[in-house]
Amino acid sequence: MPKPPQLTDEQRMAALAKAAEARRVRAETKELLKTGSLRLSELFEEAETDKILAGIKVERLIAAMPGTGKIKAKRMMETLGIAENRRIRGLGTNQKAALLSEFS
Repeated sequence: MPKPPQLTDEQRMAALAKAAEARRVRAETKELLKTGSLRLSELFEEAETDKILAGIKVERLIAAMPGTGKIKAKRMMETLGIAENRRIRGLGTNQKAALLSEFS
């Protein structure tokens, strides 16, 4: 197994800051979905240009929607034929359309 790259302290700190920012943005986005301030269709549009949003796992996205949780999210993904490790960037047009119809 290859060793991870050797990073300077500055590079490591920059990477940690970037990761923390990504987690914060994803958490805020899921909270907006939960409260209804952001629609799923709007998120899909934004995720086409925003790498951070495109990296949200679909299972966590579904679980953040009002009226759903982890169990419902797993079942819905199985029903719609979405792999459990799929992220927004990896969804096909039919899968996006199926999710939009589920939550409209």
